[in-house]
Amino acid sequence: MNINLTLFSQALSFAILIWFTVKFVWPPLLAAIESRQKTIADGLAAGERGRHDLEMAAKRSADIIREAKEKAAEILAGGDKRASEIIEAAKAQAKVEGERIIAGAKAEIEQEVFSAKEQLRTQVSAIALAGAGKILGREIDAKAHNDLLEKLVAEI
Repeated sequence: MNINLTLFSQALSFAILIWFTVKFVWPPLLAAIESRQKTIADGLAAGERGRHDLEMAAKRSADIIREAKEKAAEILAGGDKRASEIIEAAKAQAKVEGERIIAGAKAEIEQEVFSAKEQLRTQVSAIALAGAGKILGREIDAKAHNDLLEKLVAEI
């Protein structure tokens, strides 16, 4: 065997193997590699979108929580204000009621004082008549001297 012929036949076999590989084996391998690269790129993009969506959701939830806290603070402030208004209204109503009770009590006291003065006047006039009757030594007729007694009671 000739070494040149062996070398040439091996070179030709290798060239045919390369041509066969380039023509039939290499395109499916490249397609599989490109498909895998696309799948990985899509997965990374989806992961990035998911991370971005998660950040946006976290921001939205933080905003919603902040708004809820502000609204709760407003509601509490409104409740405190309303409670103060109710307390002030109750105080005003109690003051008015107290003044009304005091006025009624004063009117009742004035009525009692007037009644007591009238009774006192009547008793004083009766004592004065009794004393005058004893001084004069005779009984004074109350019916006969009614005008004089009325005038005396009015002066007292």
